Amino acid sequence: MLGLAGTMPGAHDPTSTTAPMTPPPPPEAPNPAVSVITPTFNEADNLPLLVDRLHRALDGITHEIIVADDDSPDRTWEVAERLAVEDPTIQVMRRFHDKGLSASVLDGMSIARGDALAVIDADLQHDEKVLPGMVERVLADDADVVVGSRSTVGGGYGEWAASRRLVSWVATLIARLLLRVPVSDPMSGYFVVSRRAYERTAPDINPQGFKILLEFVGRDRTLRVEEVGYEFANRVHGETKLNRSVIRSYLLGVAELRLGRQVDPAFLLYVLVGIVALTINSGAFAFAEAVGFPEVTTGLNEELDPIATSFLFSLQLSIVVAFVLNNEFTFWEQRYRGWKLAPAFVVYEAMTLVGTGVHIAVFTFLQESGFLLTYLGGATRLVHNLMGAVVALIINWYLNTTYLWRRRLR
Repeated sequence: MLGLAGTMPGAHDPTSTTAPMTPPPPPEAPNPAVSVITPTFNEADNLPLLVDRLHRALDGITHEIIVADDDSPDRTWEVAERLAVEDPTIQVMRRFHDKGLSASVLDGMSIARGDALAVIDADLQHDEKVLPGMVERVLADDADVVVGSRSTVGGGYGEWAASRRLVSWVATLIARLLLRVPVSDPMSGYFVVSRRAYERTAPDINPQGFKILLEFVGRDRTLRVEEVGYEFANRVHGETKLNRSVIRSYLLGVAELRLGRQVDPAFLLYVLVGIVALTINSGAFAFAEAVGFPEVTTGLNEELDPIATSFLFSLQLSIVVAFVLNNEFTFWEQRYRGWKLAPAFVVYEAMTLVGTGVHIAVFTFLQESGFLLTYLGGATRLVHNLMGAVVALIINWYLNTTYLWRRRLR
């Protein structure tokens, strides 16, 4: 049966997904104490286990389970619909548009009827046994948001690899330094929020990416936040969703929460990549100058000053780094893979020659004019090189977004 739920004004609208779902309970049915929203993608094997665990954990607490599925290729939505035939507490949303974890959660929340709204992943890595305590704190009005945390007392990351622990640590550090959020585990996807807090915050939330908890606690600093520790379990079925796109989404989310929505997020990433490339460029240039790379002449004009091979070395190294980072982070959705990487890099390098020409022209002009020489002395060449690179960065942004990655998007 096809059902379309109404939404709270300003909240994410599930009708935009044209999502068929199981019909909600009759209007006369009492509202449950808690609505559990689980966003799913390729979790067909895990979902039945999750539903059973949630029923056991919430025994004695009236609840409903909302499965918001992003049209999973493994037909998770079909598994959920079969479960819903025998279990009236389950509602199913099969989403075709505006896909992503945050959008899925917000769609689920928009049709939820509980006084407390819980979010839990379907991969069985969140410990459902701590959920009743989290719900009770919200229902008792002791907190607006209760977070299931791996970083607080009683929590743990299980058998995570060192690389994943490092990513989590860096993400936490970024959130605490830039946003000053009162959460030790800002990347947690396991939390409970009160209906009142949801209705107050939802109109301002950006439904993109994987940062839904950060959206709540970052948008409304007046929310009372508590944490409950739990031990993160290993995934048994399916594959992890943590990849470069999640990291990219997180960085964009933090940037937007800090700077607002007026700045193009892709440009922010491009500038970040540019800063990394400029740092490598300057470091390589300084290293080559210190080592004493030989100078070569162009052979085209004897009056031209020789171009330092240190300049060429640092330039080429920064081009390679910038291409890799932009392809893997800035333009993730349009990235090139496999054999297409080689021709894409050739095009990138060719277009970068325009910016390189400007870079060289600015560097040469500043060198010949002696700009800042009186004040900087021996560091003048390094500063001139950096200034030329900044101008080239702006030109390359326009060329690459017009002729390389954006062309693929079209």
